[in-house]
Amino acid sequence: MTQPFLSVVIPAYNEEARIEATLEQVHSYLSLQSYPWEVVVADDGSIDGTAELVAAFASENPLVRLLTLEHRGKGWAVKQGMLAAAGSYRFLCDADLSMPVEQIERFLEQEIGGIDILVGSRELPQSRRIGEPARRHLMGRVFNLLIRMLALPGIRDTQCGFKLFRAQTTAALFERQTLWGFAFDVEVLYLARQAGLVVREVAIDWHYREGSKVRPFRDAAAMARDVIKIRWRLWVRK
Repeated sequence: MTQPFLSVVIPAYNEEARIEATLEQVHSYLSLQSYPWEVVVADDGSIDGTAELVAAFASENPLVRLLTLEHRGKGWAVKQGMLAAAGSYRFLCDADLSMPVEQIERFLEQEIGGIDILVGSRELPQSRRIGEPARRHLMGRVFNLLIRMLALPGIRDTQCGFKLFRAQTTAALFERQTLWGFAFDVEVLYLARQAGLVVREVAIDWHYREGSKVRPFRDAAAMARDVIKIRWRLWVRK
């Protein structure tokens, strides 16, 4: 079997309402590309019909495969999906497809040879946020300010669910990942910085979607604790 050039990794938890539409859009886009590809759906122990819907789609589309996991959190699903993928480049893609799938090209158009990780950003001058409630945007900015102060200065948007990794860096980063909650992005990017990897942001168009799994206050508090854990590890190491 030819090694895929691109693996699209989709973490999913109770996404039966939209996973089929997402897979259809991703599959349609990738089918038009000249390079070999695959889609890996990492199901985080969904208790609805997500796994069954993905399995049915995969049975008719052999370049799509389902990774069935016990429920531990989005970070856990991302880790397992990234390590199971086989592509030379591995694209993390949120199941709500809040970024138009065609904008994967914005990542692949970069001079990836000298860049290890490309991070989709909603905060660059060329970026667009569409339909997001002001309250949620404000909470996101406050959290990102905390991240920049404590762990990742210079990265404007660590939490966007669209990122591209080179395969050579994937194992080294995700095998060391320990956080299973929504702050896993911070840990992975922090590990990348510590390893001297090159990280760059890419402007995207981001559409707010209803049905987010993020619980604003509870998850924000948990994410803040995790960011402090990351910073504490740095202090202890020093």
